[in-house]
Amino acid sequence: MPKITSAAETLNELAETSCRKFAERPALSLAFHQPITYGELFDRLISTASVLQSSGIRKKDKVAILAENSPNWAIAYLAAIRLGAIVVPILPDFPEADVRHILTDAKVKILFTTQRQIEKIYELRDSKLSAVIMLDDTTTEKMISNVETFSAFLAKADQLRDKCRQLADRPPTVGPDDLAGIIYTSGTSGHSKAVMLSHDNLCANVNSANELIRITPDWTFLSILPMSHTYEFTIGFLLPLLNGARIVYAGKPPTPTTLEKICKKEKPSVICIVPMVMEKIYKKRVMTAIEENALLKFSMKVPLIRRSVFQKIGKKLLAFFGGNLQLLAIGGAATNYETEVFLKEAGFPYLIGYGLTEASPLLSGGPFKDPTITVGSAGKPVPGVEIRISRPDPQTGIGEIMAHGPNIMQGYANQADLTAQTIDREGWLATGDLGCFDESGNLHIKGRSKNVIVLSNGENIYPEAIEEKINAAMHVIESLVLENNDQLEARVYLDYDLINQQTKNKSQQQQKEYINQLLKEIQRAVNSQLAPYSRIHRIIERQEPFIKTATHKIKRYLYAQ
Repeated sequence: MPKITSAAETLNELAETSCRKFAERPALSLAFHQPITYGELFDRLISTASVLQSSGIRKKDKVAILAENSPNWAIAYLAAIRLGAIVVPILPDFPEADVRHILTDAKVKILFTTQRQIEKIYELRDSKLSAVIMLDDTTTEKMISNVETFSAFLAKADQLRDKCRQLADRPPTVGPDDLAGIIYTSGTSGHSKAVMLSHDNLCANVNSANELIRITPDWTFLSILPMSHTYEFTIGFLLPLLNGARIVYAGKPPTPTTLEKICKKEKPSVICIVPMVMEKIYKKRVMTAIEENALLKFSMKVPLIRRSVFQKIGKKLLAFFGGNLQLLAIGGAATNYETEVFLKEAGFPYLIGYGLTEASPLLSGGPFKDPTITVGSAGKPVPGVEIRISRPDPQTGIGEIMAHGPNIMQGYANQADLTAQTIDREGWLATGDLGCFDESGNLHIKGRSKNVIVLSNGENIYPEAIEEKINAAMHVIESLVLENNDQLEARVYLDYDLINQQTKNKSQQQQKEYINQLLKEIQRAVNSQLAPYSRIHRIIERQEPFIKTATHKIKRYLYAQ
């Protein structure tokens, strides 16, 4: 089958072309449910668009979606943009205050939500909301006016057949430069920014992603990350939509047991995940098994034996994911080096990408199975995207990563000064990330420029690089390296389930002594891998997880000295 290339300049063209071309093929479903076909998807988005139009939604109006992933989420999005409206996807993990700010700041007219999210708008003031639609078809107490179920909302289309025909045949004019969405991102560095992405931005990026791996209509994508994040939206929604593949929604973040059940039934070909998921699997299923077997632990020092062991474990891991996995797409945060070594030597089908919301989001990654991609890198710049390093250090080659291409955002809504600081006159986006290229053209991410620690001796410290070494320890879940009085200290959140297993029947004092000894061993092991000027002076135990973004990056600004 030849590779699908899209000439679509808008998401509307992309969706309509796929829905007509793959009309009889399965399109969307919740896990364990019967999917709707692409033909049915088109009918439902047209019906939804007609009711939205009759409700007063016009081009450039804002429609928000605050909900867990589902086929109805996708239908609501595609229906709104069919009218030229601008969708404001809100991350389900956002707290009430953020949700209320976004709805008010964006002047949202209609909100699609669910029972799990509705409480976040009970105290909403000064809102332009004219209707709230429950995508999960639940009813709610009348604490909010104009609330109705999605089924009831959709049923109104029966009285709007002429509008439906018109929207199917002659929809409002929507161009490549028109906005498709505004994404509010809290990021890791502080206040939320409203990223404006056009139809062309998103179409360009999904076409770039489509060049990295050959996808066929018989593939199944399992969606477990929020669609309101551009990573899942572009790679986990638009990419399968472009290729006529099936999308299965887990419905909510699944536990390992639930994930295994879903994979056994749905047999996914592609899953988009954040590194933390694979790092947990690596530590729990791989490292633990090796640590408990002294002979195996010693044998792992021999490369051939290690590769053989990893390949056997890799086969079991493929079975865990349903036995049909073609690609594990890893992104959203940095991947631990040891975890990637395991994936590489196990022959596991994975691809690590790098990007940010402002780039729709993909900047680098793959191509899939390219032998020149080095472990620890984020692959090559994706087709159509240029990347350069600004003001590289003469010795290390490290500088700020700059990106240019049709996927770069139009700017930040209502923040012209910030937009000008981020995108220069030639259209180059300052990512705020530090990196360098290796001899094979792979991009290596070294951390955020704002996070660099400069000690009094003039040395630049990249805390993320040290954290990666700390996080490699089996007992560590996550860590944060900070500067305190010109010395480096690390705050560490440990795997207390594992520690409880290993200190069973010991007193609280003995457990405390065990943890203190463990922290000393971690400090000694990490410092042995670091230059003298970048060694950790102190490790502090943290007894609760760090507060993180939707892609599980620690909100560092909350812990700054």
